[in-house]
Amino acid sequence: MLKNNFRTAIFFVFCTFGLSFLIGADEQPAYNAKGRRDPFTPLVTSDGRLLKLDIDEKPSALRVEGLIHDEAGLSYAIVNGAIVKVGDAVAGYQILKIETNKVVFIKDGQISQIVIKKEE
Repeated sequence: MLKNNFRTAIFFVFCTFGLSFLIGADEQPAYNAKGRRDPFTPLVTSDGRLLKLDIDEKPSALRVEGLIHDEAGLSYAIVNGAIVKVGDAVAGYQILKIETNKVVFIKDGQISQIVIKKEE
């Protein structure tokens, strides 16, 4: 009985660990970030300090990353990493309107909009 349990344990260990070497489990999986920050890259060091990401971004540039549209008017958008609503300001622009697929901004009397396109 003890020999049988030992054989089963050895078989289990071989299947879980030994087989992974045969199929190339050491290889890192490929991740295509499509120009965005890799979510698997840590944002803090092991001692708790924030890392500075190498993102080439102009401070006045607007980047709409997502939005939540509510027909009742409680819509939110993620602009330059900040969660904003109508009336909030980001990068010198004020949020004028949040619609189902776009965010309308105003700055110095000039109205501009950024349309969100579905990812493929």
